[in-house]
Amino acid sequence: MSTAHELLAAHRRTTLARIHDLAADLDGIVSSSDANIDDEHDPEGATLAFERAQVAALLSSSQAYLDDLDRALSRVDDGTYGLCDGCGAHIAPERLAARPAVRTCIGCAPGPTRRG
Repeated sequence: MSTAHELLAAHRRTTLARIHDLAADLDGIVSSSDANIDDEHDPEGATLAFERAQVAALLSSSQAYLDDLDRALSRVDDGTYGLCDGCGAHIAPERLAARPAVRTCIGCAPGPTRRG
């Protein structure tokens, strides 16, 4: 098994555990919101609706990252991992180490207002 495959598989396991934990957190928030209908006036701080939205956003982001990791693992299998989708050049090993599921070299990476 290649080093890239091992790194991606490790990130995948960590991401799956995160998804599991976030889903459990979301379930807990949803079930506690049933007990506290009027959380808008709760003096303890953030509303349950805010917490629910925050955890749902983290869960969605984690699921998107899992999809990116799965696509990267497919690229390892077909021999295209580490090649830029934009220009076809090799992606720097340092970039792949920092962002294992990345699809573009730094030259083709989207600007700061877009995600890549």
